[in-house]
This record gives sequence, structure tokens and C-alpha cells, in this order.
Amino acid sequence: MKITRLVNILLIEDNPGDVRLAQEAFKESNMEVHLDVAMDGIEALNFLRKSPPYSDAVTPDLVLLDLNLPKKDGREVLNEIKVDPILRSIPVIILTTSNAEQDILNSYDLHVNCYINKPVDFDRFFDIIQKIEDFWLNTAILPTMVE
Repeated sequence: MKITRLVNILLIEDNPGDVRLAQEAFKESNMEVHLDVAMDGIEALNFLRKSPPYSDAVTPDLVLLDLNLPKKDGREVLNEIKVDPILRSIPVIILTTSNAEQDILNSYDLHVNCYINKPVDFDRFFDIIQKIEDFWLNTAILPTMVE
């Protein structure tokens, strides 16, 4: 099912290079994607909870989350999203360089929707973003968040 509306994605990533790669990959999208970026775990949770200065933030349709973040790491952010009755239905995809089995198990224990090992080169990274778009934005049916 192709989404015909604007899709809001929150990328929680502290690496400016990876942020830039994601922005470029989503620019090539066949759909209208609005990408917000949070550079650390505290900023991400403030954005999701619409705490100042994010009072007017739009609830994302999808969250792309790195595990290794400053201030509050991705594991803590994932846990806080999934225990919050307002946020827990937002699909969260871990997109990280960690391929440690314990990180994978812990993420699924915390109810992550998908765990993807982040490639380091542009072509593979672009391909991963396209696959995320294809499955999560064209195939899966996302919940409609009430603002």
C-alpha cells in the first residue's frame, strides 16, 4: 500500500555524516518525506514528548534510532518510547553500527520493531534507506498518530 500523504520520520543520530547520508537518501524518495533530526537521546525524547522547544513538533510516523548516543543512549530512548502509552505504537527501527548479539537481543526485548546494522559506505547506506522506505512506507501499514 503506497502512502500518499506526507510521511514524518524522526532520525535520532549523533553522527553528522550519517545524518547527511540519510537526508540525501530520503531526498531521492518517491514520496514526500519530512525528516526531523535529534542529535542525542534527551533531545529525541523532548521532541517526541513535545517538550519545549518542540511544542509544535509533529509526532513521527517512524523513528530511526542509533544505539550509541550522547546524554541518553538509544537503549534508554527505546525503552522510554515503548513504555509510554502515547508513543509506544510508533514503529522504531534501530539503525546502528553495532552487530553485538546482546544489543540485538536487548533491543527486541525492549520491543524494537526492526534492527538493522548500519553500513559504512554510501551506496549500501542508500540501499538500506530505500529498503526501509519500501517496506515501512510502501508495504507496512503504519498507525495514524492522533495529535
